[in-house]
Amino acid sequence: MLADAGYYSDANAASCVQSGMEPFIPPNRDKHNRPLVERFIDPAPLPENAGPIDKMRQKLKSAEGRKVYAERKSTVEPVFGIIKHVLGFRQFFLRGLEAVSGEWTLVSMAWNLKRMFTLNG
Repeated sequence: MLADAGYYSDANAASCVQSGMEPFIPPNRDKHNRPLVERFIDPAPLPENAGPIDKMRQKLKSAEGRKVYAERKSTVEPVFGIIKHVLGFRQFFLRGLEAVSGEWTLVSMAWNLKRMFTLNG
């Protein structure tokens, strides 16, 4: 299971394992664009008395953990983040299914036009 940093807790990680899922949940937000050396080396081994949070950090820094967690970038989630942050669309201003559908269509068109301009630029 892949999740944002805000969802990490020892209880959530344990619950995933108990349900038969392997959790990949960062305990805190990492900075983007870390130095190359940090991005491609495997982390040092953990001490035997490491806690769950340290084990999760270790798992996410491993080659497999980086590969699995990078799959989040291939979902639609970044699109919603960009719509919220770059386009500034955080809430619907109209009410009713038909009105909201129209509003979402406009937001989607704005995103698609922005994306087409970027790809052709």
